[in-house]
Amino acid sequence: VQLQASGGGPVQAGGSRRLTCSASGRFFINYTVAWFRQAPGKEREFVSAVKYGVGTTYYGDFVQGRFTISRDNDKKTVNLQMNNLQPEDTAVYYCAAASFLHVNYYSTERYYNLWGQGTLVTVSS
Repeated sequence: VQLQASGGGPVQAGGSRRLTCSASGRFFINYTVAWFRQAPGKEREFVSAVKYGVGTTYYGDFVQGRFTISRDNDKKTVNLQMNNLQPEDTAVYYCAAASFLHVNYYSTERYYNLWGQGTLVTVSS
């Protein structure tokens, strides 16, 4: 499986943006897919993940109901709908995947062996 992230761009504070992680290859349904982000000068942090198969969802604490992750196994895509974006959400957003990843490891980047190239979201005040 290979990943490609898209959908980044400029947005004003309070606005929305939808990121898409598109996968190629087989057995996409077997992969937990996550979004991480890295702001300038900061470490990469967990944003959200959707479990393999039925797609149980998980979010970082800072999300506070603003983002929604979803997957379409037929299209091999995972979307991250981001609403009420704030300047502190400015970052490069990466999608990542790992097959049959246990829920205990969803927020830990080192357990993901597949990464997309990142897409930049810039939120202006």
